[in-house]
Amino acid sequence: MSNLSFDPLLLAVAAPLAVAAAIAVGVPKRLVVKLAYAGFAVPALVALYAWWSFGAAAKEAHGYAFLTSYPTGLGALGIGLKLGLNGISLPLFVLAGIVGLAAGLFALQSNASRMKTYLLLLLVMQAGLMGMFASVDVFFFYFFHELALVPTFIMVGIWGGRDRSYAAMTMTIYLTIGAMLSLLGLIAIYVKSGATSFDLMVLRDTLASRPLGEVAQKHIFGLLLFGFGILVSLWPFHSWAPLGYGAAPSSAAMLHAGVLKKFGLYGLVQIALPLLPFGASQWGHGLAVVAGVGNVVVIGLVTMAQRDLKQMVGYSSVMHMGYAFLGIAVGSVLGVGGVVMLMVAHGLSVALLFLLSTSVYHRTNTFDLHQMGGLSQKAPVLTALFVTATFASIGLPGFANFWGELPIFFALWGFSHTLTLVALTGTIISAVYGLRAAARIFFGPQTEAFARYAAHKAPTDIAWSERLPALILIAALLFVGIWPRSLSSGINRALEGEPAALVASR
Repeated sequence: MSNLSFDPLLLAVAAPLAVAAAIAVGVPKRLVVKLAYAGFAVPALVALYAWWSFGAAAKEAHGYAFLTSYPTGLGALGIGLKLGLNGISLPLFVLAGIVGLAAGLFALQSNASRMKTYLLLLLVMQAGLMGMFASVDVFFFYFFHELALVPTFIMVGIWGGRDRSYAAMTMTIYLTIGAMLSLLGLIAIYVKSGATSFDLMVLRDTLASRPLGEVAQKHIFGLLLFGFGILVSLWPFHSWAPLGYGAAPSSAAMLHAGVLKKFGLYGLVQIALPLLPFGASQWGHGLAVVAGVGNVVVIGLVTMAQRDLKQMVGYSSVMHMGYAFLGIAVGSVLGVGGVVMLMVAHGLSVALLFLLSTSVYHRTNTFDLHQMGGLSQKAPVLTALFVTATFASIGLPGFANFWGELPIFFALWGFSHTLTLVALTGTIISAVYGLRAAARIFFGPQTEAFARYAAHKAPTDIAWSERLPALILIAALLFVGIWPRSLSSGINRALEGEPAALVASR
């Protein structure tokens, strides 16, 4: 990859932005769809190529490969655009490419109103996601997150479903507060470290030789934990997520819940844990209790009580973030490695569930689980895809989710036997609500409401335009599930290369 005459990481960011700009200036309508296909496909192809090439690529400090720097005119402030990938950022970069392609393909067949604007916003969102995980400079890491976040609010407000205005406003308030707290924490690291650059590699080297004091670490890690935690829907700051995802158009929900939501977890793993190890140890036990009891058990029970399919998927996303916070609270290589694997697995599976939930809606005209039943007779392929997605979500062996949750449970056992047992109840809860939903939608008796709708408009099976993005996500879940070392080897090398960052203060 380094032998190419251009920077593929920059291409992954620039391609969707260029297509969005072309749509904005008014390219002929007949070219919009063709350009959009390229805008979503190029980042995915670059991500897959980076994944393929990473093992053999030359590595620089802290395990980064494909490093390229660009002048920005902000050098006096220590800000410069620097792109690169290490064993932690690579899996998330690949996730962004794959989910972005699936969401884009699903959007192109959606017949949404004002399709040009819809695609433009999705492409801007996709560019931000690729740049977020490719950025080595902390300032641009944050900038690309904001670039991807703004289209989310707009898309929920314009193309959202029920209560879209309220959902968009709630998301804006919560996520703005989370983003501001995160920004304060990142600036505090830069100021307190005395470093001359926002470059994460420089910050790591500076703080390795001159660590921050224990009080400063505790306070700054707390800022980052609450800021990033709000963005990831840490209980009790979670209510924006199911509300927003329930109202969001499907492709926006796929990109936000599947990828953008990982910004906070990634920031904790890639920035906060390595730079503030003592601060992490001080907040670890409290975080574990909140995540285990609040996210996993309380939200898990709330998820079981949902009648709305899309709301159920939204609450399940909040619940599964609890496992990730538990791995971060433990702070071991095993636990944090499981978090990175779970981020990828959850991103793929939740995007798949949002996609298939919308496909179910198109055939039943409702998200109400109590008004569905017997759909398997009309849509056997959709049934198979939904059941597969459910198995993946609950962590069945053979899917990527299994390799995310299992290491976290093992790491948590050495941290607290009680919290491990609490967390394990989540697997039972997931199985109950997931399998019960599949049974009601596809295998239960046909309800009167669905029978009346089917008599008016006979349901058909899932079309290839919907089937293809679903199969892309399932293929990725199975590939990582069958060959987890394709990601875990790089993750482990990156984490083991930073011994001071993990369990150093426990």
